[in-house]
Amino acid sequence: MKDICEQYKGVTRKKLSFVIFLAALLFGVALIALSQGASSMGFKDSVTAIFQDSGIAHAIIWKLRLPRIIMAVLVGGGLALAGTVFQAILRNPLASPYTLGIASSAGFGAVTAIIFGGSFYSEYLIAGNAFFFALLSSFFILSIAKLKSYTPETMILAGIAIMFFFSSLSSLFQYMGTVEEVHEIVFWFFGSLSKVGWKEIGVASVMILLPTPIILRWSWDFNLLAAGDESAKALGVNVTRIRMLGMVFASLITAAAISFAGVIGFVGLVAPHIARMVIGGDHWFLFPASALVGAVLVLTADTLGRTLWAPQVIPIGIVTAFIGVPFFFYLLMKKTRQYW
Repeated sequence: MKDICEQYKGVTRKKLSFVIFLAALLFGVALIALSQGASSMGFKDSVTAIFQDSGIAHAIIWKLRLPRIIMAVLVGGGLALAGTVFQAILRNPLASPYTLGIASSAGFGAVTAIIFGGSFYSEYLIAGNAFFFALLSSFFILSIAKLKSYTPETMILAGIAIMFFFSSLSSLFQYMGTVEEVHEIVFWFFGSLSKVGWKEIGVASVMILLPTPIILRWSWDFNLLAAGDESAKALGVNVTRIRMLGMVFASLITAAAISFAGVIGFVGLVAPHIARMVIGGDHWFLFPASALVGAVLVLTADTLGRTLWAPQVIPIGIVTAFIGVPFFFYLLMKKTRQYW
């Protein structure tokens, strides 16, 4: 019995060490991102400019770089956390904000705002419309699933149908739009943090951070849910409630992230897998680890995107794929056991 306890403590320490490592890595990447950009500014000057009003350097840090860094962390962490929740409640490794159609419906909302916004066209109209359609698709999936007693298969199939439906509508509207509108639509679908400010960060923080403690509190319930609905019910878990509220909270986080950063479909799928392949499926550690992996991915992608080909900025979605896919395949080939 003593050996089992020591072994459990050792495994727990290893998982906690990985989470701490990811937090330190995120902090390091944030410091690097702070000093990188079109303006030649050293690392020391960038850090100093945070606390001292040194003119142009202070303005660059507080108006351009810090908002991008904070929003990248919020968006990456939020999408990864939402993807982990979707995979847990549906017990499906392919579940993500993109494959469930939430990202596609948010994209359609942005497309309609760009095409039909007219004189009311603005980034806030795009964000609001994307948020509305993301929540609309989520509640539609929940309504369909409720008729079938919230089975994971029903929710996955409904999500895939919604994904294809809204993707087709978006393509149709792109075909109808002008050259300028199509350019804006394509750029938004690739993801960007170029128009992020402190107001957007305030709204996104509330929508992403408020549901997070509730999700973390349900970590044990998600662990039991992984064993199957019947086993979870036998141990006192309200499966229907967890699945419904988990879907709502994850959709809210996804809608907030996509509304201000555009469609970044890769992070919500791969970041949870990267974390799971390293530390396993214990959601007490999987949730924070996935969020940190997603934050590191998006922040690294944004930093590389705005520095590799300066002054041109490469969209986040393209860079995340180039960064994440090889690393994901590396972990997949290295792992010889079934991690799911």
